Amino acid sequence: MKTFLIVLLVITILWMIFLFGKTIKASFTSGNHQRRKEARLAKKNSTETREQKAKEKQELKEAIAKKRAEWKEHDDKAYQETKIEYEELKKEKAEADVKFKEIKAKYKENSEDEEVASEYYEFNKYYDRLKQKLRIARRRLSLGYRLDNWSKRGGRLRRQIFINRQYYYLIAPYTLLFIIFTVIPVLMSLYLSFTYFNLLETPTFIGWENYLNLFVNDKVWTIALKNTAILAVITGPVSYIMAFVFAWLINELRPLARSFMTLVFYAPSISGNVYLVWKLIFSSDIYGYANAILIQYNIINEPITWLQNANYIIWILIIVQLWMSLGVSFLSFIAGLQSVNRELYEAGAIDGIRNRWQELWHITLPQMKSQLLFGAVMQITSSLSIAEVSTNLAGFPSVQYAGHTIITHLMDYSSIRMEMGYASAIATILFLIMILANLGVRKILRRIGA
Repeated sequence: MKTFLIVLLVITILWMIFLFGKTIKASFTSGNHQRRKEARLAKKNSTETREQKAKEKQELKEAIAKKRAEWKEHDDKAYQETKIEYEELKKEKAEADVKFKEIKAKYKENSEDEEVASEYYEFNKYYDRLKQKLRIARRRLSLGYRLDNWSKRGGRLRRQIFINRQYYYLIAPYTLLFIIFTVIPVLMSLYLSFTYFNLLETPTFIGWENYLNLFVNDKVWTIALKNTAILAVITGPVSYIMAFVFAWLINELRPLARSFMTLVFYAPSISGNVYLVWKLIFSSDIYGYANAILIQYNIINEPITWLQNANYIIWILIIVQLWMSLGVSFLSFIAGLQSVNRELYEAGAIDGIRNRWQELWHITLPQMKSQLLFGAVMQITSSLSIAEVSTNLAGFPSVQYAGHTIITHLMDYSSIRMEMGYASAIATILFLIMILANLGVRKILRRIGA
């Protein structure tokens, strides 16, 4: 009996498994079939939708082209009619000039005669209307009027330019100067980077030879690239953070104290012969402040040749550059902090902001994105174009090229060796590095406050 029950239980379990498996298979099959059916239907609908959208787009393009052709035909017809009218008005005015002189002379002789005076006044009105019609016709034939019509009846960009044309008129002088003194020199430098040019002979096109020599044969370039990368990676972010932190702290002071501390922190960036002070600090004899302090506290036994030792030069440059880095970006941060609406802090406190860090991240920084971007661009530019600090402290060239940067390498080939093609290749590489760095920083700054 026990064996019979066990066999019956096993058969029941197997039967249930069979039925369950069949049900699952059927459900999966029906589900897959349904999904495949929906996918086919969606594909068909999407295909029809794409075709319909393409057809509508093509019809819209044809309608726009037809309308523009009608506008052009209308404008050409109006221009020709105005031209004919203008010629007729010119002839009519020429005749009216002669007649007006006669009537005017007669009026001067017999001004008391009412009939002569009436004729003079009536003809004067006619003459003024004729001159006004001539001015209107001349304006319709002018290039400015035709450009206005062309702008009105163009695409969205043309219409926006026409609507905001006064602003473009205002920035036109600066744009012209920017194109002449910035855009054109950059394009010329890009072209010269593919040539051999020594300022005496005509540039000779040599292709990628300058770039190949720069990255393959020029060992000093490798040192300059490494030094620039070290200086930019350390001084760029650190000086940027320093500028903001000091601006944030100074902004909390009273107006008089804030003005004084702003001057104190900004002064190093505009100092004149500040390098003389740093040369005195890092002088290689016992009279240098750094050596004197270290010897006094028995840290060293003999003076260190700070600016003649390749191991110390790069770190001295970093210290001096950081000390001078609170410049224009620091002032822009002060201005940005002053322009933040104070009511936002009260609203943030109501919405749940509990400390200064949350207030900084969610209110202050998002309201300063333009100043933060400007400061980032300035710090990137200054950290990648370090040259004056190196040449004044470490010399030109520095010991074992320890203070050599991309800018000093550029100065070497452009001002001393007069190899302008090679120097243009260096300038092009530096330009691309700055562009990429700026794009990366812009992408990071977009996430502020998120």
